[in-house]
Amino acid sequence: MLLTLDIGNTNIVMGLFEGDELVRHWRLSTVKERTADEYGIILTGLITGSARWRLDKINASIISCVVPTLKETFVETVSRYVGTKPLVVGPGIKTGMPILTDDPREVGADRIVNAVAAYSIYRSSVIVVDFGTAVTFDYVTEKGEYAGGAIAPGISVASEALFQRAARLARVELAKPKHIVGKNTEESLKAGIFWGFVGLIDGIVERMKKESGTKPRVIATGGVAPLFVKESKTITDMDEFLILKGLKIIYEENR
Repeated sequence: MLLTLDIGNTNIVMGLFEGDELVRHWRLSTVKERTADEYGIILTGLITGSARWRLDKINASIISCVVPTLKETFVETVSRYVGTKPLVVGPGIKTGMPILTDDPREVGADRIVNAVAAYSIYRSSVIVVDFGTAVTFDYVTEKGEYAGGAIAPGISVASEALFQRAARLARVELAKPKHIVGKNTEESLKAGIFWGFVGLIDGIVERMKKESGTKPRVIATGGVAPLFVKESKTITDMDEFLILKGLKIIYEENR
């Protein structure tokens, strides 16, 4: 069995593969202050929570991490509590995908993993829109080359900045509003935040399509992706577990 972990700034997504099947998955909040032992207790509790799974069934693991302070923490956690030395996505790891950026080492591991997974699944030019702490847009050519992308503030980050800087604006639930023309401050905030991000998504994707001169599939992933998929005019597919599938592909590439 293969254990896959993606450590992001806001969430940690973990998955367990039995052969080609993703049999279990979990999403945790990222807490930078936790120790390897604390994460080890959480990890073992989740895996052994079902009588079907045992730690000794896991014989391989792979990690992608964009939080530098947690990379070694999770290498230690997995090594000690699962008993496998994890493969870590980074420079020197084979991905099977040419990286056509000025400095490939600058590209976040999660963005490469998503790109590898999307191209492997669809075998065409793709744009991956990942709704995380930041909203990232990554373009992969028809030849399977990572061409680059765009990064925008995530919806939670942007909303929180607004609430902190505007004394009279209270936090509101992230949800699709009933109307675009709000009749009060709460409705107006919901409308501006939700439809503003729908416009951001479609605007960037359309410009990427125009610049590339192609008609790529547009794949959404990430925690709040389901909220926007139905309203976006450009998103064609959604895959909640794209990052975990990409980690499995990269692990197989490096066996």
